[in-house]
Amino acid sequence: MFLDLVWVIYRAESQPAYCEACRCVEELQALGAKAVIAMSGVKANPFPDLLASEVGLPDLAVVLGGDGTVLGAARHLAVHDVPILSFNVGGHLGFLTHDRRLLSGDQLWQRLLQDRFALERRMMLQAAVDRRSPAQRATRSTVSLQDLNGNQSPHWALNDFYMRPYRDEVSPTCTLELEIDGEVVDHYRGDGLILATPTGSTGYAMASGGPILHPGIDAIVVSPICPMSLSSRPVIVPPASRLVIGHLGDSTRRVKLWKDGASGALLEPGEACVVQRARHHALMVVLEHSPSYYRTLTHKLHWAGSLLNSQPAPA
Repeated sequence: MFLDLVWVIYRAESQPAYCEACRCVEELQALGAKAVIAMSGVKANPFPDLLASEVGLPDLAVVLGGDGTVLGAARHLAVHDVPILSFNVGGHLGFLTHDRRLLSGDQLWQRLLQDRFALERRMMLQAAVDRRSPAQRATRSTVSLQDLNGNQSPHWALNDFYMRPYRDEVSPTCTLELEIDGEVVDHYRGDGLILATPTGSTGYAMASGGPILHPGIDAIVVSPICPMSLSSRPVIVPPASRLVIGHLGDSTRRVKLWKDGASGALLEPGEACVVQRARHHALMVVLEHSPSYYRTLTHKLHWAGSLLNSQPAPA
């Protein structure tokens, strides 16, 4: 891997992440690389300015924070095939990040320069809002997501999209219609609906009762949020599926589309959201020689395996 230009992105309002970012910049500059440092958070999105101002794309983006910081980077960089190397500095669970201790010493950069790492391709989702009326959608042929977006920026997600009632509405519930490949599957009445990737299956979808999928599987998890019907269950659909989520209800209720927990778009009654697998993948740099997804699961979720592995061997 070349390290001519590296972006170092750190979690906003995290002093440890900022200190580590400054140290990374110093080490990279000592190797002759150009390093650009930027802060990322809910109120700080550095990527539009970086993509517009920098000459060329970086060889690598180093992300220092938690999974939220990584998700923000992936939404902007995956479409440009920029590899992401992430470390858990000031974050929480950190399913997508390496241990912070791997940042210590200068062996990290030499490992990258000598190509002693792996690139893991993580499936992503793309979404667009269909503002046409239900009658127009029923009589006209399928419209591509690119045409639906028009001049608007596409919605990308590495973890998930979810639709929930807009916060200003009186009722905390909504009614959503799920259509898969042109066939209406179900009507969900409840707190909303989650559409997750295998990467996102350990996030909000898991909390809502959805299954955990290995990231090596390409599929989409559809998981209702607190449905009012006991028959409404999570389903797994093929990755090539086209999912249309229609907003049913009276004119006083709106729903909001969220992408990886970030604000997406507002839908009026009668409008719909179209979700498909994105054409690109998030490229995640993996430093371990033989990474174990199951070891990560047992450790992060405190399953029995993590307890057994931490016990000393019998004499």
